[in-house]
Amino acid sequence: MTSKSTAARPVSHLGHSMKPRQLTMMGLGSAIGAGLFLGSGAGVHAAGPAVLVSYLVAGTLIILVMWALGEMAAANPSSGAFSVYAEKALGKTAGATVGWLWWLQLVVVIAAEALGAAGLLFTVWPVIPVWALALIFMVVFTAINLTGVRNFGEFEFWFAILKVLAIVLFLAVGAALLLGILPDVASPGLANITSDFAPAGLGGIATALFVVIFAFGGTEIVAVAAAETEDPEHSVGRAVRTVLWRILIFYIGSVFVIAAVLPVTSSGLASPFAGVLDAARIPGAGTAITLVAVVALLSALNANLYGASRMVYSLAERGEAPGFLARLNGTSVPVIAVGVSVAFGFFATVLELLFPDRILPALFQLVGSTCLVVWGTALVSQLILRRRADRDGTRLPLRMKGFPGLTVLGLVLLAVIFAVGFSAESSRIQLLSTFALVTCLAAACWVGARVAARARRPE
Repeated sequence: MTSKSTAARPVSHLGHSMKPRQLTMMGLGSAIGAGLFLGSGAGVHAAGPAVLVSYLVAGTLIILVMWALGEMAAANPSSGAFSVYAEKALGKTAGATVGWLWWLQLVVVIAAEALGAAGLLFTVWPVIPVWALALIFMVVFTAINLTGVRNFGEFEFWFAILKVLAIVLFLAVGAALLLGILPDVASPGLANITSDFAPAGLGGIATALFVVIFAFGGTEIVAVAAAETEDPEHSVGRAVRTVLWRILIFYIGSVFVIAAVLPVTSSGLASPFAGVLDAARIPGAGTAITLVAVVALLSALNANLYGASRMVYSLAERGEAPGFLARLNGTSVPVIAVGVSVAFGFFATVLELLFPDRILPALFQLVGSTCLVVWGTALVSQLILRRRADRDGTRLPLRMKGFPGLTVLGLVLLAVIFAVGFSAESSRIQLLSTFALVTCLAAACWVGARVAARARRPE
């Protein structure tokens, strides 16, 4: 970690025209998507009201991870973000592995967001099939990501504003329903929460935890976007602080309302926001919130496509991916990197056509635990780089408070999550699959680095 900021960026032709307000809203846009509007219902179904425990644990962890990332991003803004920091702290193989892992995670998330938005829109407008809607969304947002970072950031800003306002209104209606002040609507009170807080026990909390982790995944995109933001030393810290408290209020507040209003067996959990508003008997509100949820999912798709393309661009710049992925067009957009990052999303629409209603649940399960590996690597990197900076007397524009205690706390929480995850069969399989994927990626990156070094060696 160094004190060099804007003047010491890696050699790159990416633009630096993203505004601080756009960076802040991008953090919200990438996190408030399928995980909240669809995954929250799955979490309540798995754990009952005890899903709040899952959200509190994951929320505390993401706060610590974002502070660690914010410190590193303010000091060294890079489109490779935590991949670059892992390389500095742990070596090239670690940096390349976590970069490819995060890229694969976002590639899957992009497909999940497209299918989720299409599925929600189909419930209120059953004209075009889900797979075709998802295909349309993929085409539109690929085009948006090719127009340049300034236009992309402005588009994401207004998308995020809309869904933040919708969640605020949802929380207001939910509070009125629970307090019994809506006319002709009986309040459910807190009976659903107090009567059976954890119907599935620890196993249910563990299962829900990985759904929740998926929900918070993507928040780290703020660190990636710092490389194309004006004055990253100041804008990153402001974005991290703003995003964190807003996300916690939105997530914890929304899930509390959902768990209080909808029983574990309710069919409304399939679209929990609409289910709560239907219970409040507000005419048209369920349809309206469903449409807002579609916007939220598309906003997250937009932000995650940006993040995925910038990560693979950074890998190419550092020689960890084919060099053609670093090619830019006239508006400083890595066009080939964008195309590669959306390819799986297009493939997922074909899978949805062949296997209706089975792809999205599989995608949710696939990427949950990969977030844990990325976050753990970020915390370890910050622990090493911060100690190195303090030892060398390096000035840091943004310093994580409570170091090293809070960084260690984050690692302890990760260890607890892994331990709890191994206690449930469903999450155990997911964790073992993730470890296998990481091992394969690390081996491939190690071999690739050796082959590249041998090719560069003179005869």
